[in-house]
Amino acid sequence: MVLHSDSAVDVATASNYRQVVVINYHLDFNVDFTKKQINGTALITFKTLATRLVEVRLDTHETLTVHSAHLEGVEQSLIIRTKDFTDYGTALLIDLPAEKNAGQEFKIRLSFTSTGGSGVCWLEPQQTAGKKLPFMYTQGQAACNRSFFPCQDTPIIKSTYTANVKVAEGFVPVMSASKSSYGEVANLSGDKETYYFSQHVPIQVYLVALAVGDLKAAEIGPRSKVYAEPSVLEKARAEFDGVVEEFISTGEKLFGPYVWGRYDILIMPPSFPYGGMENPCLTFVTPCLLVGDKSLTDVVIHEISHSWFGNLVTNATWGDFWLNEGFTMFAQRRIMEEILGRPYTCLEAGTGLALLRLHMDHTGEDHPFNKLKVVIEPGVDPDDTYNETPYEKGYCFVSYMQHLVGDVHKFDQFLKDYVDKFKYRSVVASDTLEYFLQYFPDLKEQKADQREGLEFDRWLNTPGWPPYVPDLSAGKELTEPAEQLADALAGETTEESFHDISSWKSYQLLHFLNKLLEKSALKSETLAAIAEKYPHLARSHNAEICLRWAQICIKNDYQPAFPDIKDFLHSQGKQKYTLPIYKALMKGSDAAKTFASTVYGETKDQLHVQVSNYVAKEIGLKK
Repeated sequence: MVLHSDSAVDVATASNYRQVVVINYHLDFNVDFTKKQINGTALITFKTLATRLVEVRLDTHETLTVHSAHLEGVEQSLIIRTKDFTDYGTALLIDLPAEKNAGQEFKIRLSFTSTGGSGVCWLEPQQTAGKKLPFMYTQGQAACNRSFFPCQDTPIIKSTYTANVKVAEGFVPVMSASKSSYGEVANLSGDKETYYFSQHVPIQVYLVALAVGDLKAAEIGPRSKVYAEPSVLEKARAEFDGVVEEFISTGEKLFGPYVWGRYDILIMPPSFPYGGMENPCLTFVTPCLLVGDKSLTDVVIHEISHSWFGNLVTNATWGDFWLNEGFTMFAQRRIMEEILGRPYTCLEAGTGLALLRLHMDHTGEDHPFNKLKVVIEPGVDPDDTYNETPYEKGYCFVSYMQHLVGDVHKFDQFLKDYVDKFKYRSVVASDTLEYFLQYFPDLKEQKADQREGLEFDRWLNTPGWPPYVPDLSAGKELTEPAEQLADALAGETTEESFHDISSWKSYQLLHFLNKLLEKSALKSETLAAIAEKYPHLARSHNAEICLRWAQICIKNDYQPAFPDIKDFLHSQGKQKYTLPIYKALMKGSDAAKTFASTVYGETKDQLHVQVSNYVAKEIGLKK
């Protein structure tokens, strides 16, 4: 099957992926916490595409040192050299002793040491939940695994992988793999005292992920475990027990078989700065999901949806990131609709579009990164183009495609067939949209892709607000009561102002708090009354609620809430929650600014370095 992606150009890789491709990595890792380095050996299986191949080029990083290279079975070292590529990567050039012909397979063994970079994160004990042992993890997306091991760091190429990981006593490694064992499979040196992992499904290299720490596991479903530090394991088990399987089985009903075997969850340390990462078979998630009432477990629906969109069918280049995230947002909301109903799903989608509105108001609608098909110039780190657009504008485009079809169940079947046709492949927008029009010939005959103002080309290549937004009016039955309560509490409050909100779920509560935050000023007496009447808001364990309540209290200089805000900032280090609170504090009273400096001084050592630097800059400290 010839695809447009077969000729796509990925400017973010130095590898010669059109001449030779990786079909399998075997990786030996020895994780050394004392030196904060990974000593590794990679045995990489290549397949030649070009005639007369004389050189292999791979992606590496200034923090990754390649010591030697050998053709498998040959003692003589290969000539290797490095060449500057970009600020976020280096090219490794390997000379072959003889030409390789098209179709020929060969293996190269590389010895290397990784010390860090954007893809490998080392945490001190105080940055973990248990505070006893250090922790390390990798983050491959977008183009970061080149600092983890030498690779073809492009989503165009997919391969299988196996790995042996050696760690010191007391540590347990986990990887994005479908199978694992200990002491059964020897590494390349013949050592069986290692953990062995294998991923049988071909994946893009950014999905190869490793974490090592003081980890235990608990069953949460017929094909799922949760991994966590011992101090939070029971809390994690209780949070996810019995819910994940419903999410997966609903996804299978809508989009086809779950091909990955297992779906496990790793609860990351509190300093983990992200919400989640869809590493196959092992989603990395923030501990902020451990609320105690399962109210944020639906967040993993997004990561599960990547099992079909992003991990199975993948954007070939980062300029088409919307193919991963826009389809995943649509899939997430279809699963939510099946489980939680249309009104609640519309409410959640409305929250997402509000974030898109905030983003575009901040950048300006005509910013070039507010296109779906982003032009990434050579030298630009794909991470620097990251924003809400591929998620929410992408969701609107997929929703428009469903609107053209009409029947949502017909569109579900299209998505199932789309996944089946392009599974294990990487695609560009032209591949997806051509298949859509071939699948629905009536739409092709009607030139549905050329309707004025809604042209597919405009969707892809014109920055700005989506030309179509799905009908979310079903959410009004949830949004209107929330807005009425916010209006009532913004005025003169009486006992009758407070409604019973005990049955409200997370997004309805968040909508209420968002509307309350929009009010120009709230009296301290009103906030005290809200805290008394609704303690599940003021003293919530739900991080999304904690953030909004903190912003409301800071905006209105309600200082009795400051101790709870301090506790929240001590409890987690996710950038999404931490940075907005400090920004609000620095816009507040002198007492709020002093409070910000004090709390940062107490927590800076437990924050991820990137988040710590952002906060330091926000509060006026040089970093």
